[in-house]
Amino acid sequence: MLILGASLCIQLSAALVKGLFDPVGTVGVSGLRMAVAAVVLLALTRPAPHGRPRREWAGILLYGVAMAGMNVLFYNAVATLPLGIAVTLEFLGPFAVAVLGTRTRWQVVFPLAALTGVALISDPTGGLTGSGLAWGLGAAVAFGGYTLLAGVVGRASTGFSGLALSVTVGALLLAPFSVTGAPRVPGAEGWLLLAASGVVGVALAFSLTYTATRLTSPRVTGTLLAVDPAMGALVGALVLDERLTPAVALGVVLVVLSGAAVTWLAGARAERTR
Repeated sequence: MLILGASLCIQLSAALVKGLFDPVGTVGVSGLRMAVAAVVLLALTRPAPHGRPRREWAGILLYGVAMAGMNVLFYNAVATLPLGIAVTLEFLGPFAVAVLGTRTRWQVVFPLAALTGVALISDPTGGLTGSGLAWGLGAAVAFGGYTLLAGVVGRASTGFSGLALSVTVGALLLAPFSVTGAPRVPGAEGWLLLAASGVVGVALAFSLTYTATRLTSPRVTGTLLAVDPAMGALVGALVLDERLTPAVALGVVLVVLSGAAVTWLAGARAERTR
């Protein structure tokens, strides 16, 4: 339930602010929502910046950079692609990380199935553009780094303090764009959407995922995160009135199933090794 809630929060928050991309800019929207999330998390956790070893700070800083990059690249993809396609491309990042954990030869069928899914998503009638593909694959690289660093920061920090500091790092990196984008936010309604997106899509969503990982394991959490592309397609259809062609919808399903299978098998192998 925590992972499904986090996935819904992330996709819904992206749909809420898509209308602000033109007046504010994708980087400005990303920076402002992260600033809201940083304020909320800092107020709730009040992390102590002193007394942390350099290695922990290195993880926090890199995690913040990955967050900022992932948000900016993903929102640029959302600006030019249907939400379901953008989320599917972004999910290829943690999927690639999971593939590295598989060793059995027959398991190559899952990456091949995922590549088939991406080929179906590339259907010209499905709404994929060259720039959207580039942004989506860039978001995938950032999401892959985010996936690797999440465990590092989670193990090194107590509670939500590492998460709060990492979100703050991301907000500070995007601060110049937030400052220039703030005057272009269209009135109180625009600020309300940004605030809701920051609280729901960053602070709440990341906290839910973090809590789920502590309750179960990265293996189970990573497997369930494969629902993201399907959730993105569903939210895009219900909130943004975006429709996917049958071929693209099949591609999304292939990526979801392949990602879940690969993540589960990679986690099982890691557990056997321990």
